[in-house]
Amino acid sequence: MDEPSDNRTQFPTPEGVGTLRWKRVLLKLSGEAFAGGQGFGIDAPTVRRIAVEIAEVVRLGTELAVVVGGGNIIRGGLASAAGIERTTADHMGMLATVINCLALQSALEAVGIATRTQTGITMQAVAEPFIRRRAIRHLEKGRVVIFGAGTGNPYFTTDTAAALRAVEIRAQALLKATNIDGVYERDPREDATARKFTRISHEEAFRLRLKVMDLTAFTLSMENGIPIVVFDLNEGGNIRRVLLGEPVGTVVGGVQSDTE
Repeated sequence: MDEPSDNRTQFPTPEGVGTLRWKRVLLKLSGEAFAGGQGFGIDAPTVRRIAVEIAEVVRLGTELAVVVGGGNIIRGGLASAAGIERTTADHMGMLATVINCLALQSALEAVGIATRTQTGITMQAVAEPFIRRRAIRHLEKGRVVIFGAGTGNPYFTTDTAAALRAVEIRAQALLKATNIDGVYERDPREDATARKFTRISHEEAFRLRLKVMDLTAFTLSMENGIPIVVFDLNEGGNIRRVLLGEPVGTVVGGVQSDTE
């Protein structure tokens, strides 16, 4: 497998903007992010805001892929707990992610960004099947590639799908957008004194059992040397700030730990 490029490489942007920290990245969006303040379903103004922020970094020269969750519509785990057979429930969750992918695709195209949606489950009437080489070629042509339906397999989260696709497309970083401004030693919503990490190695995060991503996703990222940046999506402009190397969120991997 080809190794990701040196994470310290800087890439030129339009004059006066600065330099990109990474050229090719994968952005992981939760389904809940699409619900906005309403908590469920798709909030069109929120999706448009996300699309505008993505468009901004694409115009800086970023090759950007996106993995979208489906928790604003249905969660496979919760559906299973309600009595639906687990594999069926997980497939329902995968279909929910595709709904969100199409919403984001429409919003991006409305602001002038070329896109392609690829899915882990074949549904040729609405999306391309996931083909690694084709996805990479789309990125090289400046298109945003949106990956839906997770890995196409039950029992795997969209975090794992994000890590897997990041490895497959040779992304230089995985950006995990959340509703918290980084990784903390404890949940800051429960303990206001919890310390936030600005940078930490994969190994130290694993040792401390920090909740960065699920274990499968985290291990994939660690074994393939892909840093994970956890940041608050609700703060406007944060995607751009992360890519320009500003001190936003927490960088996991590829750096010296705060604890070292």
